[in-house]
Amino acid sequence: MQSNVTLRETYRPLRARTMPALYQLEPHLTPAEFIDVLVRSTLAERRPVDNPVAIQGMLANADLIITARIDGKLVGVSRAVTDFHFCVYLSDLAVDEGYQKQGIGRELIRRTHEAAGPGTQLTLLAAPKAQSYYPHIGMTRHDSCWIIPRG
Repeated sequence: MQSNVTLRETYRPLRARTMPALYQLEPHLTPAEFIDVLVRSTLAERRPVDNPVAIQGMLANADLIITARIDGKLVGVSRAVTDFHFCVYLSDLAVDEGYQKQGIGRELIRRTHEAAGPGTQLTLLAAPKAQSYYPHIGMTRHDSCWIIPRG
């Protein structure tokens, strides 16, 4: 006798890593891969993923693009603008939700800062959902940030 009860499954991202992440400078990251990881991290909510010209420009004009891959799959990216002497602005830090809480974001920040140079100060604007993350990894809040919004 067959039951009329249907089992509903909800999507739950996997949290287990199959192998260690491979971190590398990846200046020629494709827009498609960048958009894909932005979506999987929820950062796409605040990025122009529907504007290919903007995404291409964001990648082409970044000074540092560092990726994290597990078994070839892009699971994290940091994109930064820097002068390599005084400052580095980490404009994008995205980690696939299924791979968060494994130290990938922290390592991307560390490697970005290291690549920018020992005398640089790293600055970023936290996404609303990530504000509690940065103090947890030792970053200091700075209250005097000023912006002119995009037009």
